[in-house]
Amino acid sequence: METFQRLESEVRGYCRNWPVVFDKAIGSHVYDESGRPYLDFFAGAGSLNYGHNNPELKASLIEYLTDDRLVHSLDAYSVAKRDFLETFEDVVLKPRGLDYKVQFPGPAGNNAVEAALKLARKYTGRETIVNFTNGFHGMTLGALAVTGNSMKRGGAGVPLGHVATMPFDNYMDGQTPDFLWLRSLLDDSGSGLDKPAAVIVETVQGEGGINVASAQWLRELSALCREYEILMIVDDIQMGCGRTGGFFSFEEAGITPDIVTLSKSISGYGLPMALTLFKRELDVWEPGEHNGTFRGFNPAMVTGAEALRRFWSDDAFAREIRAKGDMVAARLTEIAAEFPQVGAHVRGRGLARGLAFEDTSIAKRVAAESFDRGLLVETSGPEDEVAKLLPPLTTTEEELKAGLDIMADAARAAVKVAQPV
Repeated sequence: METFQRLESEVRGYCRNWPVVFDKAIGSHVYDESGRPYLDFFAGAGSLNYGHNNPELKASLIEYLTDDRLVHSLDAYSVAKRDFLETFEDVVLKPRGLDYKVQFPGPAGNNAVEAALKLARKYTGRETIVNFTNGFHGMTLGALAVTGNSMKRGGAGVPLGHVATMPFDNYMDGQTPDFLWLRSLLDDSGSGLDKPAAVIVETVQGEGGINVASAQWLRELSALCREYEILMIVDDIQMGCGRTGGFFSFEEAGITPDIVTLSKSISGYGLPMALTLFKRELDVWEPGEHNGTFRGFNPAMVTGAEALRRFWSDDAFAREIRAKGDMVAARLTEIAAEFPQVGAHVRGRGLARGLAFEDTSIAKRVAAESFDRGLLVETSGPEDEVAKLLPPLTTTEEELKAGLDIMADAARAAVKVAQPV
C-alpha cells in the first residue's frame, strides 16, 4: 500500500473501503494480488453490466487490436463507429420507435451530461435547469450544478447556479401532490423562477440512495414538460443498458425523453465511452461547438456493438434481468424483515437494489462486513444509509444467492454492533 499512500492523491475513495490491491477479474469475481476472490456486486459502479472480461466481448476487442485497426480518431469517420451506429440503430432505436441523433461527447458520463445541458440551453435560449432532490449527474461544473449532494457540490469552489431543485418522487412522503410546487412556480410570474430550458432526472437515483421514480410520476413529469415546452433529459448513465430490465430505464413508463445520456456500460467492456441522444430537431450544434480529444475511442465502439448484438437482439436478456431482480428483491426483503428495530427496508428496480436503514450508521458497517466476507458492495444516499447492489447483469442465480447470503451475515454483524443486546 505504501506506493499508493505516498504518490496518489488523498481524493481516492473506494480503495479506503477495500484496502487490498486487485489484480485479476473474471465474470462476477475480482481477485486481489494474493489470489483471494471477491464476489463483485459493485461492477464498476454499473460500468460492467456484462461482467469482467466477458469472453465474447474480449475476443472482438483482441481481434480488432491485433489487426492494427484504428484506436483513436477524434470524430473522424471510422469503420468501428459506423458499425456501432448501425447496430445501435437496428438493435436499440428502431425496435423502440426512437428517432434519436447520436452524439459522442467524450469518454465519460459527465461529458454526456454537459453536452445535454448545453444543447438544451442552446436550443431553447433559456438558462435554468430543473433538477431533483438527491440527484447525481457528475463532477464537472455543469453536471455538479444539477447534483444534490452537498459534499460534492462543495468541492466546486465556485457558485453553482442557473438551477432550480424540485422534490423527487415521494420526497414529501405523499404529503404534497406531485409537481404542485413546480407548477405553482411556473404559473406565477412573481415566483422568481425563469422558464426552464430543461429538467434532468434519473428514473432510479443510484448515488442518491436507490430512490425509484414510479412510472406514473415519470409520465406526469413528461406531460408537464410538454405542457410548458420544457425539454426532458433522462440521465440513464447508471440505470441504462439494462440495469432496470429494459435497455433504457424509462421504457417501463412509456415515455420518450427529448434527450438521453448514456455511459458506464454502453461500451460493454468497461472501456470509456458516452453518448448523448436527442430528438432529431434538437440537433442545432455548429460543427465543433462541443468536442473533446477522446470522443472517438474505437475499441469501445467495437465492444459496444458486440454487446448490443449479443445481449439485446431480442427480449430474452431483459426477461432474465427482471427475473433476477425479483429474486434479489425477495431475498433482501427477507433480510430486512430481520431488522425492524433499525428500520431496514428494500429499494430498487431490476438489478439496482438497496438495503436501507433508518439508523444511518449501519449500511457502512454492512459494506465493511461484506468486504471482510468476500463481497464488494458500496453505500449510497445522502447519509450513506443504503447498502447498494449493482451486480453484473450476467451474474448467475447461484452467485446472487451466495452474495445475498454473505450480505445477510454482514447485516446481522452490523446491527449487532450498532445495537448490542
